[in-house]
Amino acid sequence: MKTTELFDMFLKQEDEPFSGWDFSFIGSTGRVQNSLLPWSYCSKVLPMMKSAETMLDMGTGGGELLSKLRPFPAKTYATEGYEPNIKIAQQTLEPLGVKVKSFKDDDSLPFSNHQFDLIINKHESYSEKEIFRILKSGGMFLTQQVGGFDCLEINEILQAPIQQEYLDWNLENAARKLKDNGFNILETDEAFPTQRFFDVGALIYYLKAIPWQIEDFSVSAYRDQLFQVHQMIEKNGFIDVKQHRFLLVATPQ
Repeated sequence: MKTTELFDMFLKQEDEPFSGWDFSFIGSTGRVQNSLLPWSYCSKVLPMMKSAETMLDMGTGGGELLSKLRPFPAKTYATEGYEPNIKIAQQTLEPLGVKVKSFKDDDSLPFSNHQFDLIINKHESYSEKEIFRILKSGGMFLTQQVGGFDCLEINEILQAPIQQEYLDWNLENAARKLKDNGFNILETDEAFPTQRFFDVGALIYYLKAIPWQIEDFSVSAYRDQLFQVHQMIEKNGFIDVKQHRFLLVATPQ
């Protein structure tokens, strides 16, 4: 297949549906691959769940990950703020006994003071004050976050604006904010694993799923730059970008 014909085929990935928080369309097929982190989020969550009676999963997406972490504590809740995901999460989690709550504002979660033994959070925003309010004394907050330097090479390659407001989101600043809001920090880690794209269609699908990376992204707006990426991949076999991840475990003082 000619370069331009293959490129036109990959451009159609813009129209592929994306639901919940499921990247298997490009991940399970090996079209995008990530290098390993020095920790496992789920391996840290599971022992904490064993000793918890009440748990909250923040930003559950479509419930894909939480549904695999059974057995749940006796009272388990999940939040989701993205409207299309709420029904998906309810359909996935509520038959398993998890109550799914929608919310609009990190500073106003629909829970009582000191309600949870354990709050887990993977790649979801949060308010330190609100976490402190709803977490029990002696409770645990575990979060894995996407740092502000995540995949900036994508923006550079496509000559797209970088979202400046996220650049200071890193382990040091996140830990400081938790300390300032009454937490003791129990564990930290930070890493910059590689994310590898093997075709430009996988990159297009990825960018449509995470619109905050390039806010004005569309195939029509970035067609020329995408063709350059396509040519780079045809020459080298892939393109690599650096992800940014950090882990925090904290408890109220």
